[in-house]
Amino acid sequence: MANLKEIRGRIKTVKNTAKITSAMKMVSAAKLRRAQNAIESARPYVLKLNEVLGNLIGGLGENYSNPLTEQRETVNNAVFIVIGSDRGLCGSFNSALFKETYKYITEDYKKANPNVKIQIITVGKKATSFFSKSNLEVIAKYPDIFANLQFSTAQSIIDDVQAKYESGEIDRVFVYNNSFINIIKQVPTLNQILPIQANVDTESKQKTDYIYEPDTATILDELLPKLLNISAWRYLLESNAAEQASRMMAMDNATNNAKELVDKLNIIYNRERQAAITTEMLEIVGGANALENA
Repeated sequence: MANLKEIRGRIKTVKNTAKITSAMKMVSAAKLRRAQNAIESARPYVLKLNEVLGNLIGGLGENYSNPLTEQRETVNNAVFIVIGSDRGLCGSFNSALFKETYKYITEDYKKANPNVKIQIITVGKKATSFFSKSNLEVIAKYPDIFANLQFSTAQSIIDDVQAKYESGEIDRVFVYNNSFINIIKQVPTLNQILPIQANVDTESKQKTDYIYEPDTATILDELLPKLLNISAWRYLLESNAAEQASRMMAMDNATNNAKELVDKLNIIYNRERQAAITTEMLEIVGGANALENA
């Protein structure tokens, strides 16, 4: 049975922990607002750009050829870009993503493509730590990027895989990241970025016939690399917003759990204190009776 001093010490420790987690929750909430605004601003641009390119490609049909849209029947080499976080204390944000990614790669994708060689590009410290210990080959690492997230980081990642794709070294490029749905929901999501799969809207093509200058093929050649860069940037922003939301909820749960633990410890403390007082009173009464009978 713990003595009163030990219980008081535990109560003090848990209260200090609650103060820390509460402060971390507020910091994450402030970061989340900025991250949420960033991703909500980027999404419409990416979706509209993809729609425009889809209509352009659909209009040209088989007359247009670009290495970035080349659909290779045989997949010999595939690259997965896995975006985690640089820091922990964000609940199951990393563990759920890495577990699903590893399972999909080693079971589902390997089963569908038994002869494929799979390579990993890790983004974030946690992703680097996890996959460096796995049996998958890590060909590039991008740790410590989320403290000062820059568009140039997305460009660096894409420049490397784009060059290898165009040279024929790799045949598919995927991104696995947590998508930000709302504050309480972040979903591990798989997206293919190479070859580019633009959405063709046949209905809008039938309704409107645009005149392009200089010509459609030249515009596509210019915009397709930009689509890759902005898509990679979107996935980084998605992951950043999802991370802050996950950390905010984790710290909120930790704070609530700490407060519940303090309440339980206070009950135990009061019970032990009452028991100690009762014991002292019984000892005093017993001593007094002993003196009377002496």
